[in-house]
Amino acid sequence: MDFINEFSKKDKFANQIGLELLEYSKGYAKAKLKIAKTHLNAVNTVHGGAIFSLADFAFAVAANTHGNISVALNVNISYLKAISEGSLFAEAKEVSINPKIATYNVRVFNEDNELIAIFQGMAYRKRNLFE
Repeated sequence: MDFINEFSKKDKFANQIGLELLEYSKGYAKAKLKIAKTHLNAVNTVHGGAIFSLADFAFAVAANTHGNISVALNVNISYLKAISEGSLFAEAKEVSINPKIATYNVRVFNEDNELIAIFQGMAYRKRNLFE
């Protein structure tokens, strides 16, 4: 699964905003965002787009761990708690998988394990494989 490290390094947007892949295995990924001032919105809490991007990155990695190129079909996020400092983590876990579709639940939480957001993603699994 070395292709996953290359996959995550090629994500220019994730790298630009400071997302870090911590761990992964088949159908699973955990990522981190160390909150910086650039991640804050007008009311000094982490911008919803930053939280979404963290969850989406973990989802993308988990969905691609099987070797098939997988892309998002549908995603949904619910924001549960505001945060302004520290680090955020996203943990994506596979719920179901078949040859064409896979679904994932992603928990976004802080350093105190407080739930910040929940994200659900559905991925389309292409026939194309990573080389």
